[in-house]
Amino acid sequence: MHQLTYGDIKAATDRIAGRIRPVALTAVDPGTIRTARRDPLDDRETESCQVWLALEYMQHTGSFKARGAQNFIQAHRDAKTLPDAGVTIASGGNAGLACAWAAQQQGVTATVFLPSTAPAVKVAKLHSYGADVRLVGVEYAEALAACEDFASATGALASHAYDNPLVAAGAGTLLEEIRTQIPGLDTVVVAVGGGGLFAGVAAAAQHHGIRIVAVEPENCRALNAAIEAGRLVDVTVDSVAADSLGARRTSQMALHAAQQDGVYSVLVPDAEIVRARQVLWDHRRVAVEHGASTALAALTAKPHHVADRDLPIRLAGTSRNYLPGNGEKVAVVLCGANTDVRSLVEHDGEN
Repeated sequence: MHQLTYGDIKAATDRIAGRIRPVALTAVDPGTIRTARRDPLDDRETESCQVWLALEYMQHTGSFKARGAQNFIQAHRDAKTLPDAGVTIASGGNAGLACAWAAQQQGVTATVFLPSTAPAVKVAKLHSYGADVRLVGVEYAEALAACEDFASATGALASHAYDNPLVAAGAGTLLEEIRTQIPGLDTVVVAVGGGGLFAGVAAAAQHHGIRIVAVEPENCRALNAAIEAGRLVDVTVDSVAADSLGARRTSQMALHAAQQDGVYSVLVPDAEIVRARQVLWDHRRVAVEHGASTALAALTAKPHHVADRDLPIRLAGTSRNYLPGNGEKVAVVLCGANTDVRSLVEHDGEN
């Protein structure tokens, strides 16, 4: 299994330059985010933490996935391993949209498999990117099997939503951009599903000595469970954010990254995910999917630490929130916005 290196991130940064939208950042109002209790031995002047939102939901196709998809296709084009049959993927979500978009940008055929139960709006979006959409079965597993058969029969290049080093490295380019805009960045906070974004960002963060907070819903914790077990395990998926973070198993790349220094695992309840998403809408008119607000929920959730006695030593400190320290500079990645805005408007705090 290829383990991501900083070299992979740098190569991806160069490869996709000019093909994706640079991330925009906006500062959170001072005093909005609580800080941790002051260390009595810390003799520095008291400073509020500084928090920025990384608006990656403004990326092409509405999520960070565009980065990995571009890197995947461009790398194979450069290596002359891009077949005439194009690329194929089984995904009706953000990964499928990103793959179809990147393929269209590169003049490559994309064949996307998804179950017949997929929402018509997603099918229409895929068509708008020029994809050949195949509806197979009623469950994702059936679409995946059909995708694998198609790749074997035609020679099409099979992509993956997160478990591919080129896809993860593309996602990691996000941190390189954030660093250039926030000198002295201490911490980056990302939501974790399958682990592609986390693995890529972690490879860059660990090279620069930046702390990374990996945030998952309490009942959608593939990475957290793998850290606990010390190996990949299947988990039950039951969360309001399952549409984008609902991986039953994380990748080996993500687990390897999580076992390095400077990684904090945080689990947040669905109620806090929903609240963080609504706060973004009420106060900033930012409409993101629940997977994106999961990252912010780590900073806005009410303090409630899991008892260390209930956890293995390696997981002691896993909590339902992350409180920045004195003067800490933090970037929170809002990773995607493919969501139904009506659910936010119906609960608009200002109406």
